[in-house]
Amino acid sequence: MGLLILVLLTCAALPLASSDPSDEACLTHLSQSLKDPLKNLQNWTTSTFAYPCSGFTSYLPGATCNNGRIYKLSLTNLSLQGSISPFLSNCTNLQSLDLSSNSISGPIPQDLEYLVNLAVLNLSSNRLEGEIPPQLTLCAYLNVIDLHDNLLVGQIPQQLGLLARLSAFDVSYNKLSGPIPASLGNRSVNLPRFNATSFEGNKDLYGYPLPPMKSKGLSVLAIVGIGLGSGLASLVLSFTGVCIWLKITEEKMASEEGKISQLMPDY
Repeated sequence: MGLLILVLLTCAALPLASSDPSDEACLTHLSQSLKDPLKNLQNWTTSTFAYPCSGFTSYLPGATCNNGRIYKLSLTNLSLQGSISPFLSNCTNLQSLDLSSNSISGPIPQDLEYLVNLAVLNLSSNRLEGEIPPQLTLCAYLNVIDLHDNLLVGQIPQQLGLLARLSAFDVSYNKLSGPIPASLGNRSVNLPRFNATSFEGNKDLYGYPLPPMKSKGLSVLAIVGIGLGSGLASLVLSFTGVCIWLKITEEKMASEEGKISQLMPDY
């Protein structure tokens, strides 16, 4: 009986939910950087950030817990605005981040490199700007990078091709430019290959597996044709000019001969 009472007292002394300072900072700053016009995240409050998990149970909509830590955030299609806080990197146990189909703007934080356990990154269908941070290469467990349908600019970082676990990659319909890294467009037999749909919709992006770019200038044949045409036209004009000059000279000489014959006395 005494042992049973001791066990009950011990259980009562344990907190109902676990607290992690890193997760708390991560959630607090993310909540502050995002705007929620439709109030889909009403339960995202400061008091909940202190104890967001109880074992595998989450008290936050869109969050999934694993052993008392946030390991998945899925806030998709919630009409969220604002930007992605660099403090998101404090959720060091995070394995999946899905903020797709919102209206989030601003850059992709370089600090995401500290999410060393991250396997899925889906930021598609937003209004993200700036360049793709090459620091994402430090997230060695990344299986999925989906950034399609944003406003990203610049070149695709060569380093992303070093992600050996990468099996899904999509940067279509952005404003990217330059060559597609061979390490992504033409991967070895042992690594998944990505087809043209992963890169299409970027006007100034080129290279395999995209089809060859249409020449914006004149073709070689067109240039040669123009050259021949202009040369022939010049030749015709020159010939015409010579003929006219000869005709005028001939008429002038005939006129002068007539004048001379009139001046000469008759014998």
